[in-house]
Amino acid sequence: MSKPAVILLSGGLDSATCLAIARDQGFAPYCLSFNYGQRHNAELKAAERVTKALGAAAHRVVTIDLAAFGGSALTDASIAVPEEAPKEGEIPLTYVPARNTILLSYALAWAEVLKSDDIFIGVNAVDYSGYPDCRPDYIAAYQAMARLATRTGVEGSPLTIHTPLIDLSKGDIIRTGARLGVDYGLTVTCYQADDDGRACGVCDACRLRREGFTAAGVTDPTRYRPV
Repeated sequence: MSKPAVILLSGGLDSATCLAIARDQGFAPYCLSFNYGQRHNAELKAAERVTKALGAAAHRVVTIDLAAFGGSALTDASIAVPEEAPKEGEIPLTYVPARNTILLSYALAWAEVLKSDDIFIGVNAVDYSGYPDCRPDYIAAYQAMARLATRTGVEGSPLTIHTPLIDLSKGDIIRTGARLGVDYGLTVTCYQADDDGRACGVCDACRLRREGFTAAGVTDPTRYRPV
């Protein structure tokens, strides 16, 4: 039987590729998505489409309220989504405080219940927007904590956080997903997609996505809003 693995699935390009990689490696994927108060919640519909297309042992959507704190252009309507690339070394306004720490903690809880030693997350340290919780040293620190904080870790079955995209460019990610059969037309990456999932074409997420398809030599299937 395939080993269970929890896949953090936003519905975007990177997490869809992560799901495809986990399946290709022989894991039974248990996908976990979050309605955390993000303005681009069209990605949740995309996550459902992706799990149906690629297959999953289960898919759960958990509701939490990070919008209660705000502090990010993705969770606070009073902060506009920036339409320019962040300056080098600058953490952009689209950073959601502690988001990956919170989402990984939910994944860790489900992994323990499933008796799973594996969590996949699509963080990337190459073509990323400067988020501190996407760096390799953050993942290493979280994994060390998880191995100390869980029954399975203490009993000698330490959990591994898989980050198969962390050293890949966006073009490499797209080439990998295309080889594994990912239909990127099902995904939503835009920070301010409309209710139909159509992208704005101007935010940083759209810029990185568009550049990735160009670099990969793959036709961009993204649906954009009329200008």
